[in-house]
Amino acid sequence: MTLQACADLVQRGDPDRFAATMAAPPEARRVLFPLYAFNLEVARAPWVTEEPMIAEMRLQWWRDALEEISNGTPPRRHEVVTPLAEVLDPTGAALLDRAVAARRWDIYKDPFDDETAFASHLDATSGDLIWAIARALGAPDETEGIVRDYAWGAGLAAWFLAIPAYEARGRLPLVDGRPGAIQGLARDGLARLARARRSRHGLPKPAHPALFAGWRAPAILQRAASDPSRVAAGTLPPSEFRRRTGLLWLSATGRW
Repeated sequence: MTLQACADLVQRGDPDRFAATMAAPPEARRVLFPLYAFNLEVARAPWVTEEPMIAEMRLQWWRDALEEISNGTPPRRHEVVTPLAEVLDPTGAALLDRAVAARRWDIYKDPFDDETAFASHLDATSGDLIWAIARALGAPDETEGIVRDYAWGAGLAAWFLAIPAYEARGRLPLVDGRPGAIQGLARDGLARLARARRSRHGLPKPAHPALFAGWRAPAILQRAASDPSRVAAGTLPPSEFRRRTGLLWLSATGRW
């Protein structure tokens, strides 16, 4: 029931976010680790069973836990829920509930209806999570657009990385998987990242670590834009040298 348990979960299951969190000040980690551990557990829930009803029950368990936090009732004892309850307010719990609800898409085989549905899915799974983190770190309401722009671009990069796994399971993760459409998405993501970066000084410094986890997104989206075939081939991630260099830059400067 400790912060260390959350850190261990993130280190094992999401090493990039773990590295980004370790680049943040210690006071930010008490927010980052529980929310990233929560996200990891929720993201896994639809994939640990082939039975849709069981997957629905797993997601509902998390929604019930968030409702307890939102209502101010004593939360269930759990290695992630307990520390999560210490950093969430009712608004933050509602944001995460929407993120959990969006994960129902992973349970079924239905494709996205259109580009708007796809964009909304990214905004829920990435935008609501990162905005909840930023709020918990002190971001005021007027900075929500900055955070959501960056979160959408980072979420798109993560989505591109996951596409080979989705396709291996018979899913259709994109509305249009043709090279031109992938390039368009990548350029949209890069534009959103750039727009957020231009406004970075509007975000209070203590809230900046909420965006650290997107540190690899620009390079990934640039590679997708220049060669869309890398997405399906699973060759988007830059070299390990570039990964380490980017992480060192993040740790040294705190610039996202």
